[in-house]
Amino acid sequence: MNPADDNEGTPVSIKIRERIKASRQRFHSNDNIAEFIRPGELEALLDEVTDKMRGVLDSMVIDTENDHNTSDTARRVAKMYLNEVFKGRYVKGPEVTEFPNAEHLNELMIVGPITVRSACSHHFCPVIGQIWIGVLPNEHTNVIGLSKYARLAEWIMGRPQIQEEAVVQLADLIQEKTSPDGLAIVMEASHFCMGWRGVKDMDSKMINSVMRGVFLKDANLRREFLSLIPRKG
Repeated sequence: MNPADDNEGTPVSIKIRERIKASRQRFHSNDNIAEFIRPGELEALLDEVTDKMRGVLDSMVIDTENDHNTSDTARRVAKMYLNEVFKGRYVKGPEVTEFPNAEHLNELMIVGPITVRSACSHHFCPVIGQIWIGVLPNEHTNVIGLSKYARLAEWIMGRPQIQEEAVVQLADLIQEKTSPDGLAIVMEASHFCMGWRGVKDMDSKMINSVMRGVFLKDANLRREFLSLIPRKG
């Protein structure tokens, strides 16, 4: 047991952090740390983040005691981060039932567009876009329900991310769950760190892809996948 766990006065964030360090694991912004959070601690973490967020508002010289618009903002922001937009850091991955490929399906399958919402890890500004997933199964591939692709994407994207790393994380997860002959993912997204601040360009989008297995080796298959994606742009 870590010494921090014995101290009732220790902030819960420190207790969780010490467990992660003791296990020699990372806790970067886009890492899932659910296995290190004990029952009831997420609620305590919500209280802690609320207090810290209240301090941020105080430092920004916002009178939260008398301003009816911001009196509960610290709590709302804490709940938004922990329970919604960054939920993928603090909860375990969705249950995904895998079925054998009984019919020996071996044709290209495309799922999408899946709307995804994330936040850039540089400025915590929204990243909103769409994902298309191409799978080329083999007779040994596990088959999962179409909605599960969306749930896996939501879990991965529900963390402070950069788009390039998010797509790789999602590809690794789907590869682990299904073991196909080929996997392709394309993501197109708008980044509010460009549209809301900085250059304030609302029309720019970022498009990136990950190709695995036969999609990487077979140019014709790759072209077929890309040609079947009905991107608006």
